[in-house]
Amino acid sequence: MGNIKKFIFLLILFLSSCSGKQEQVKSIIKEDDLDLQMMNAYKEGMSALEKGDVYYAAKKFNEAELLYPQSDWAAKSILMASYGYYAQGYYKSANDELQRFIKKYPKNPNLDYAYYLLAMCHYESIVDEKKDLKPLLEAKDGFNLVIEKFPLTDFALDAKYKLNLINDLLAAKEMYVARHYIKKEKWIPAINRLKVIVDDYDTTIYIEEALHRLVEVHYKIGLVSEAKKYAKTLGYNYLSSEWYKESYRVLNKTYVLNKKTSKKEKKKLMDRIKSFF
Repeated sequence: MGNIKKFIFLLILFLSSCSGKQEQVKSIIKEDDLDLQMMNAYKEGMSALEKGDVYYAAKKFNEAELLYPQSDWAAKSILMASYGYYAQGYYKSANDELQRFIKKYPKNPNLDYAYYLLAMCHYESIVDEKKDLKPLLEAKDGFNLVIEKFPLTDFALDAKYKLNLINDLLAAKEMYVARHYIKKEKWIPAINRLKVIVDDYDTTIYIEEALHRLVEVHYKIGLVSEAKKYAKTLGYNYLSSEWYKESYRVLNKTYVLNKKTSKKEKKKLMDRIKSFF
């Protein structure tokens, strides 16, 4: 009887050992199967993206991420889904995917690209800066964040270029409103708008006109010393500007520029303009 008990005990040990090995083999097979499914889903996503079927592509990329969330391919899948949405103009969907990527993978090596593409989603959403400033300001914040977080990347370089364009648009908005106020003879609101350009957008193409309009408005309301101050600033920084000549015309009503004036006479004229201030 003792031998039978010993045999049964050994048999149980053997079966337990076999069971453990089978579970291990099943686990390996399952992992390999998931890996294969994930790769197939990713490839299908890439194929659909190339064909322009962005929704199906995003679905397959999301499927790849869910199949193997702990792999490097999961992060890549979110980025590819984001790019697919962005490329087809679905900026809200791209935005959502990118926000999820940034939150889920805060140390991913492609984080600079995610922040840049997020800023581009806002930038591409700009339709009419005169009516809706929100995407413009969101794009500006986004590009500033790229420059701050990743200053040595190509993304930061392009972000600086995009910021110049954004500032031009914001300055254009301020100038548009300022001109409206000038037309309505609402001098104080006009001055406030023009000062925004001078203070915040002095590198844009609107700075010269803004300075001239400040000369013009201050002169009209009798603040001649203030008008001269802005004319002097305009002349110091933009001496050859047509706006500078217009400012001189405001302060000197007898001034008339003859377009056929010789170069020598023009030089004398500019010397007279400088001496006036």
